[in-house]
Amino acid sequence: MLWAIVVILLILWLLGFAVVHVAGGFIHLLLIIALIVLVIQFVSGRRAL
Repeated sequence: MLWAIVVILLILWLLGFAVVHVAGGFIHLLLIIALIVLVIQFVSGRRAL
């Protein structure tokens, strides 16, 4: 589940660079959220949240 969220957010972030730089702040916010989710998964391991 968390991996799917990370992948979706990273794809949206990459699409933001390809489409428009107007929403640059929002795109970088998506990247930060994806990284936070990734860190949470590594910290929690295989345990359910």
